[in-house]
Amino acid sequence: MAQPITEEAVPQNGDRNGEMQERNHFFRVISAFKSYKTFVNERVSRAKKSFHSLPEHHQQLLPDYLPHLENIRTCIDHNFEIIKLIVKHTDQMFENSNQYSSSDCENSGSFPKPVLTFDMDKVSTTLKQFVRDWSSEGREERDACYGPIIEEIQRRFPSHKCNKSNISVLVPGAGLGRLAYEIANLGYTCQGNEFSLYMLFASHFVLNKTPEVETFTLYPWISQFSNNKLMSNQIRPVRFPDVNPALLPSSASFSMVAGDFLEVYSEKERWDCVATSYFIDTAHNVLAYIENIYKILKPGGYWINLGPLLYHFDNLPKEMSIELGYDVIRRVITDMGFEFLREEPSVPSTYIQDRCSMLRYEYDCVFFVCQKPVHRLHDDIAESPESPPQESHQS
Repeated sequence: MAQPITEEAVPQNGDRNGEMQERNHFFRVISAFKSYKTFVNERVSRAKKSFHSLPEHHQQLLPDYLPHLENIRTCIDHNFEIIKLIVKHTDQMFENSNQYSSSDCENSGSFPKPVLTFDMDKVSTTLKQFVRDWSSEGREERDACYGPIIEEIQRRFPSHKCNKSNISVLVPGAGLGRLAYEIANLGYTCQGNEFSLYMLFASHFVLNKTPEVETFTLYPWISQFSNNKLMSNQIRPVRFPDVNPALLPSSASFSMVAGDFLEVYSEKERWDCVATSYFIDTAHNVLAYIENIYKILKPGGYWINLGPLLYHFDNLPKEMSIELGYDVIRRVITDMGFEFLREEPSVPSTYIQDRCSMLRYEYDCVFFVCQKPVHRLHDDIAESPESPPQESHQS
């Protein structure tokens, strides 16, 4: 079981405008979750309306279509029961913040309305994250995206050369927390960091409120009306979690921290390892991410990364975004002082992919391991973990 989420995103300097923005954003996310049932049912209603617009003889050719839509509505009801549990447990989920309550949403005059399609897409994506991070169906994706990172951590910090509990690992962009959980389960001290409240609400629920394996059932694909080989694929159930998070050893050190990576993590030379999976492209300025990772790593510490470069703010109005190719990013990484120890420029992986869909996206990811040099020309250098021999890197 994870420790309570530490909230670092709320301004602590008396900035009333900032606090109000945080409060409104909290309410907006709660509102999006609560609007899920209405929003998805509206899509079903449009499908039903389209069916009734068909000529009568065409309708007669589709005797199972309306019953299928009713099955989707039943699945929506099931999903909404999970969402209600997620929302229920958001009250007081932050250990050092008591200013938010989901029950305040109905009473707040500043409650943001209406909910946008963008917000509802976030809710749908969050539900699919349960598949990726906490179901048997998502194991293949996790093996591809998390497996290399976990194996590399074990290789760089083997139990016969170090006390694992003394090795601190940070996982920015932790999502629903599975990668950070697995690292902590191996005995390392691990902290996940996440900015999205959608992800934080869901991760808090799965990590702290699931009593046993496969307690819950979701229907994550019901909004996908296209590219179904079988109509039944759209209402295919997925059970979670595939492991019981509560069975994390009592000696394990695992925590989640809410907030912006650049704002929360500023302490120099704090971490032995930073592990990033599908993270660096979430930046407005990826150079700032690289710079900060270098700053917070101890001398001799490792940055292990796997992911694509699907820049999240690319071409969004009023959003600053710098989009760089990997060749430029690689040069900047070395210019900032990192040494490449391992590099695999072509690692195929998927992200919240429906394995039964007729349309599938595959990312050609980059996997690399970098080290912050042990010996520097300034500052007193603390003793760092022993480093394996450098490998010739692939090109």
